[in-house]
Amino acid sequence: MAETAIVIGAGITGVAAAEWLRRDGVRVTLVDRIDPGSDGQTSYGNAGLLARSAVLPLSEPGMMWTALKMLADRDSPLFLKWRYLPRLAPWMLPFLMNGQTRRMMPIVDALTSIVTDSVDQHEALAKGTKAERYLRRGPYSYIFRDRAEYEHHALDWAMRRRAGFKVAELGREDLASLDPHLSDRYGFAARLEDHGWLTDPGRYVAALAQHFTDQGGRFVKAEVADIAAGRVILADGSDLKADKIVLAAGVWSGALARRLKQKAMIESERGYHLVLKEPSFMPAHPFMVAEASFVVTPMDQGLRCAGIVEFGGLKAPMSQAPVNLLKKRIAQVYPGLTWASEETWMGHRPSTPDSLPHIGALAENPDIIFAFGAQHIGLTLGPRMGRMAADIIAGRRPNIDLAPFRPERFR
Repeated sequence: MAETAIVIGAGITGVAAAEWLRRDGVRVTLVDRIDPGSDGQTSYGNAGLLARSAVLPLSEPGMMWTALKMLADRDSPLFLKWRYLPRLAPWMLPFLMNGQTRRMMPIVDALTSIVTDSVDQHEALAKGTKAERYLRRGPYSYIFRDRAEYEHHALDWAMRRRAGFKVAELGREDLASLDPHLSDRYGFAARLEDHGWLTDPGRYVAALAQHFTDQGGRFVKAEVADIAAGRVILADGSDLKADKIVLAAGVWSGALARRLKQKAMIESERGYHLVLKEPSFMPAHPFMVAEASFVVTPMDQGLRCAGIVEFGGLKAPMSQAPVNLLKKRIAQVYPGLTWASEETWMGHRPSTPDSLPHIGALAENPDIIFAFGAQHIGLTLGPRMGRMAADIIAGRRPNIDLAPFRPERFR
């Protein structure tokens, strides 16, 4: 059993790994250039969902043609900064290849093995901490314009059922009863029970990190420049030493992985959210608007609308078009909605070409453990991935096959 560990990255995965290690009796140092829970952390933003049915890969059959059509449509939730395309191409090509049906099913099975217990994992991590107050359990629905739109996605729903999820189909009368404010533009819904969401993801992660430090964990606010065996070098030239190192820095893990001669193939899936503060009404639980691929979530700050995929790298500034699209779409969903003020946000979701995270000890250096790359379900998977990193360090045998997530798989 390791006596000391360093966790790089104070988003949900890093904070979870640090806390699970602390509970194992390990002396843990958590390091990040950004405070846990701040708006610079990816886990601060997006929909706040604990999407335990998110077993589908991002790429699917016909994705190339679908993507081209979406990029030509101003009302599509897919955006691309075209000057970034040459840098994106080496990632995009294997991503599209993984949309083939024969490649999809192993990815679905791998995601199913780590996603379906995500609400339970959050509850286990937050129990006894001040983070508990931000956790909610409840249903999650996809709303469609009609049954035909729902049946157009039959393969997606077949795979969810294959993963063990029961789907309740609701007609217009049911929708009007459950949410009288919903536009009559939408006449059908598929409802999944026993999901979850966070009423304030930023404060949730901050509360978990505060519990970690209150109980003896250490947080160092610094930028990591390099990693070596048992050693983390900071940007100011100083270093930190430990028996084990966990790399959980989201999309920023890619540069550090390259320092270790690892090909992580990690790309920023830039996500946006819009918070409508003091809304005139809110739904009882989150739902996805299928035609627009965005989620509406009731939160402490107000109504959060989140979704959108933009490819443009880490350095490009926030775009206005995705925010404008979210405003247009929420007006279609709730024509009578009013609000007092708004908050907008953009963050970097760490995505791999096969939609699977990197989880595992490096073959060449088993004292370094990767735990990053959970694409747009990073908040959902964070506690599970952090726990898996802690289990690897403790020598506990996992109850799932880790091969699909191995760090070296893109070599």
